[in-house]
Amino acid sequence: MPRVLVDATSVPADRGGVGRYLDGLLGALAGLDAELAVVSQRSDTERYARLLPKAEIIAAPSAVNHRPARLAWEQTGLPLLAQQVRAQVLHAPFYTCPLRAPCPVTVTVHDATFFTEPEHYDKSRRTFFRSAIKTSMRRAARVIVPSKATRDELIRLLDADPTRIDVAYHGVDTTAFYPPPADEQARVRARLGLGGTQYVAFLGAKEPRKNVPNLIRGWVAAVSGRTDPPALVIAGGSGHDDEIDRAAAEVPAHLRLLRPGYLRYADLPGYLGGAIVAAYPSHGEGFGLPILEAMACGAPVLTTPRLSLPEVGGEAVAYTGEEAAVIGTDLAALLDDPDRRKRLSAAGQLRAKEFTWASSAEVHLAAWNRVAS
Repeated sequence: MPRVLVDATSVPADRGGVGRYLDGLLGALAGLDAELAVVSQRSDTERYARLLPKAEIIAAPSAVNHRPARLAWEQTGLPLLAQQVRAQVLHAPFYTCPLRAPCPVTVTVHDATFFTEPEHYDKSRRTFFRSAIKTSMRRAARVIVPSKATRDELIRLLDADPTRIDVAYHGVDTTAFYPPPADEQARVRARLGLGGTQYVAFLGAKEPRKNVPNLIRGWVAAVSGRTDPPALVIAGGSGHDDEIDRAAAEVPAHLRLLRPGYLRYADLPGYLGGAIVAAYPSHGEGFGLPILEAMACGAPVLTTPRLSLPEVGGEAVAYTGEEAAVIGTDLAALLDDPDRRKRLSAAGQLRAKEFTWASSAEVHLAAWNRVAS
C-alpha cells in the first residue's frame, strides 16, 4: 500500500462540501489498510488526529488560512512536504494541484459546472476554476470525480482521457444524518423560532447555481393561498447571490421566510428530517450531497434532473424544473400529497444506504495503488 499525503488545507471553517468529503473519506480510510499523512490548517489538526489515530498529521503554516497564500504554498511548500514525509502519492482534494511534485499526484474535480453553467459564476471565479481544472486534467496522474455525469462532461468539454478518470461517489455518514425523533425535530424548530409551524427546507451555499431565488418565488406561489402555509427556511452560507435579497423582498407579509445562516452540525438531522419537503432546485451539481443527506434524514426531496442529481436521487426523489412557476406547481402537488411524501421518505432512506464512504475510500485506494505502481 503506498504512502499517501492528503492535502486538507483547502477545508473551510464552515466544513462545507470539501470538508464533508474529506471527513467522510478519511474516516473510512482509517478502517482500511492505508498509510496516510495529512496536512491541514492548524485548527483542524486535532480533529484529524482523532479521526486518523494511525496517520501522521501535519500542521500547515498559519498563512494557508488565506486563499492566495494557500495556493502559493501549494506550489512550493506542499511538494517539499511530500518529499519530507516520503509520500509515494500526493492527493489534492479540491481542483488545484502542484505543477511539480516529487511523486504522482491525484486530484478530485468536484464538478464541471464552471464550463456547463458559466453564467452562474462571477468572472474571476469562473476563470480561476476553469484554468485550475484544465491544468489538473493535464498534470494529474489520475483524476477522481464524484459522479458519472461529471466524468462525462469533462470528457465532452475538455477531451479528457476517460482511462485516467475514476468515479468515486460520495457517501453519507448515517451516524450524523439519520431520521430524527420528534423531540429532536421540536428542538430545532424551537431554535429556529418556528414552534409547530411546518416548513420547506433548503440547505446549501447561496450561489446562483443553487437557484434559491426561484425556490423562494416558487414557494410563494405554492403556499400563498393556504390557510396554514408552511414556512421556507433557507439555511447555509451567505454566498454571493444578490437576487436572493430581491426575491425575499417580494415575499408577502403573511408568509414566513427564515434565513438563519449556518446551522450547527448537530442540528442538521432535526432540520432536514423535520421538514415537510427538502427542496433543492439546483441548475446542476457535480454530485448533490445535500439531497443525499436529506434522504438519509427521511425528508421527501424535491430537486431537478440536472447533471448528477438523478444519479443520486434515482426514483427516490421528486423532480421539478428550474423555473419558479414549475417549482411552485410541483411543490404544491407534493404538499398536497402526504402519501407520496411518505413513500419518498421511505425510498430516500433506502437509497441513501447505497452511498457509503467505505465504497468511496476503496476507489481512492485503487487509484493511488495504480499511480504508485
